Amino acid sequence: MINLVLFGPPGSGKGTQADKLVNKYNLIHISTGDLFRHEMGNNTPLGQKAKSYIAKGELVPDEVTIGMLRNKVEAHPEAQGFIFDGFPRTINQAQALDDLLNEKDTSVSALIALQVDDEEIVARIKLRGVTSGRPDDSDESIIRNRIEVYKSETTPVFDYYEEQGKSHQVNGIGSISGIFERLTKVIDAL
Repeated sequence: MINLVLFGPPGSGKGTQADKLVNKYNLIHISTGDLFRHEMGNNTPLGQKAKSYIAKGELVPDEVTIGMLRNKVEAHPEAQGFIFDGFPRTINQAQALDDLLNEKDTSVSALIALQVDDEEIVARIKLRGVTSGRPDDSDESIIRNRIEVYKSETTPVFDYYEEQGKSHQVNGIGSISGIFERLTKVIDAL
């Protein structure tokens, strides 16, 4: 079983690359952003709670995120593996993910971080904001706050998996196919 944590700041291309990796390796893509948007789109109490945090560029509380993730993993007992996109974002979440996977007799195979500089991130998200309809994709101050939250709160997760020998960095700038090729080299070497 291959379980990948696809890591990087907002707008680094995680979703785009995850879609390609799902097809190549027959994995289940779990995007916390998609889970939150589903809940918000259905205007559930959980969605309303998540929306208040996301609108400010803040992280949704762990207990909400982990509960949604557990439900998604348990809905796919036949899975050959998972790509976690946007999770874990904190050490507590990483430990909770490890515990969840241990219950399933598996573990995180690798964390792969897409490296993209801040100005490229801002440009990508603002471009995405033209079509996404998401207000947080159009406001540069919110975008920059999301980048800072990523750096301060999620970078330690890279170090957490680095201590286990599982963290890898991949250049996230270039063509989609070029980035995908760099990702598959890392995965195929696992």
